[in-house]
Amino acid sequence: MAEMMTTQAGDAGAFAGFDLSRVPSPCFVVDRAAVERNLQILADVSTRSGAHVLSALKAFSMYELAPLVRQYLGGTCASGIHEARLGREEYGGEVATFCAGYKAEDMAEIIALSDHVIFNSPAQKARFADQCRAAGVCVGLRINPEHSEGEIPKYDPCAPCSRLGTPVSQLTPEVLDGVDGLHMHTLCEQGFEPLKRTWEAVKPKIAPYLGQLKWLNFGGGHHITRADYDREALIAFLKDIRAETGLELYLEPGEAVALDAGILVGEILDLPVNLMPLAITDISATCHMPDVIEAPYRPALLGEAEEGQTYRLGGPSCLAGDVIGDYTWAAPLAIGQRFAFLDQAHYSMVKTNTFNGVPLPTIALWNSDTDALKIVKTFGYEDFKERLS
Repeated sequence: MAEMMTTQAGDAGAFAGFDLSRVPSPCFVVDRAAVERNLQILADVSTRSGAHVLSALKAFSMYELAPLVRQYLGGTCASGIHEARLGREEYGGEVATFCAGYKAEDMAEIIALSDHVIFNSPAQKARFADQCRAAGVCVGLRINPEHSEGEIPKYDPCAPCSRLGTPVSQLTPEVLDGVDGLHMHTLCEQGFEPLKRTWEAVKPKIAPYLGQLKWLNFGGGHHITRADYDREALIAFLKDIRAETGLELYLEPGEAVALDAGILVGEILDLPVNLMPLAITDISATCHMPDVIEAPYRPALLGEAEEGQTYRLGGPSCLAGDVIGDYTWAAPLAIGQRFAFLDQAHYSMVKTNTFNGVPLPTIALWNSDTDALKIVKTFGYEDFKERLS
């Protein structure tokens, strides 16, 4: 997973000039032009390195942009049956599916939807691999390189006792019998150097098996579209591995597809005081940005001031911990005032929920190159009611 776990300055980009009153509140606004710029970078990495680049739907599955994504990337990676279906029906290209635990009743459909089915353990591989092979679908095994690069233990797939991936020390010829490729997802919002160190640590351990494989998948967590990412080093790295091993290589960026490409617009509802100025908003950390609580992290505010009046922002739900954080404006806030959090196109959009009946944000698509604005989806009472009916 590639959630943001530290305070980021945020890149306002074209949103610095966007009129927040143009959309309902709350509302996710995604900049099509920014997504396309990210996709162009990823496509360039794929073309120059020869690696397959798949879009991770777990981070960004706004299928309104599926036609744009498939112009640039080779397909999608899915985390289960629903994402696999979305990838196959809306995005096209290759579909690589990984799930920590598959249900037997889902496997026929998952196999029909997927080009690669990646298993988390030798037991799951042994249980379902024959079905995959009978359908001509590649069998993958996720490994745990037992080399940690994660900064936060609960988001580190290689932390001690991690449930994700087969520890590389447990690999044997029997475990890898019938396996077409190995998958490793070990990074989270990171640059090139952690990937290089991970490969250097794991390569000697998997070297005896490389000759029997068809592909290697380096998973996600690569911040490839960030301005300071060393893309030239990544391209050289991938070309060297392809030349040395003869294997097909895969990357599964998710956050990188929509990095700095969306905002979440909100509105001030009330301004109480309790030892400090507070602001109740129609954006809920619990319902709209759950990573604020789970990770935790502090989302960047569009136009935050260095000095002025500081408020503690919180949502409208009854949860005492529905607090977004402390933010400063140059002038005091007013009820009805709009504001926005940056870099909210990835993960926040896919994780929203309706706890307390809090309304889901509208979804809008904006093109910063043409200024065209489209309301893609609005949500109402029926979306809340029917979820548990």
